Amino acid sequence: MAPGLIVLAVIVLVLFMNAVYILQEYERGVVFFLGKYRATRGPGLILVIPFVEKLRKVDQRVVTMDIPTQDVITRDNVTIKVNAVLYFRVMDPAKAEIQVENYLFATSQIAQTTLRSVCGEVELDDLLIKREEINTRIQEIIDKQTDPWGIKVSTVEVKDIDLPQEMKRAMAKQAEAERERRAKVIQAIGEYEAAEKLRQAADVMAGEPITLQLRYLDTLKGIATEHNSTIVFPLPMEVLEVMNKKKKKN
Repeated sequence: MAPGLIVLAVIVLVLFMNAVYILQEYERGVVFFLGKYRATRGPGLILVIPFVEKLRKVDQRVVTMDIPTQDVITRDNVTIKVNAVLYFRVMDPAKAEIQVENYLFATSQIAQTTLRSVCGEVELDDLLIKREEINTRIQEIIDKQTDPWGIKVSTVEVKDIDLPQEMKRAMAKQAEAERERRAKVIQAIGEYEAAEKLRQAADVMAGEPITLQLRYLDTLKGIATEHNSTIVFPLPMEVLEVMNKKKKKN
């Protein structure tokens, strides 16, 4: 093969490689013509003018980004370590390429500073209890700041809150004291209800003396059954009176 044909084949191959792009369903191509934005294309087969037009691929799938652990001082002066996870996607590929140099790095930096800022504005108890509100607030702030870059932040979740050992011990003691308090309250309520029932039973027995004697007999029966013993006890006068009344009627 002549050297001229080889050179021509190489030139054609280079032109073809720089003119044809295949974009996946989740990809878009931002086309620049002599350095100026021209159009956003894709997905599928895309043709550009070699060396005159340049195409940059942008992935539009949801990105899961870990926010590194941040040292935070809460509003009540407690030093903690907090990390989170961020979910976002590129909605406008042209803005993501033109408005910011590296949208992934920029979004990560915004997320870190926002996490520190929001967690530092609340007290530790609110950070532990109102986790959902904190997540929503961080998401709204990051989404607002990244909107000019064509990015939509869908979710932010605070993952771990690492407390100092002294704070963990103090919280454990507080939780134990709270459990003991609840146990004592429940026990006191139970004793009060039992005493009230006993008082009501005593009132009934006071109005009907025979019920007290019947209760007495039932208790003795239970003792005899459990211990397999014989018990001799005097017959109450109230029982004799009842029996005599029945005999007279007969």
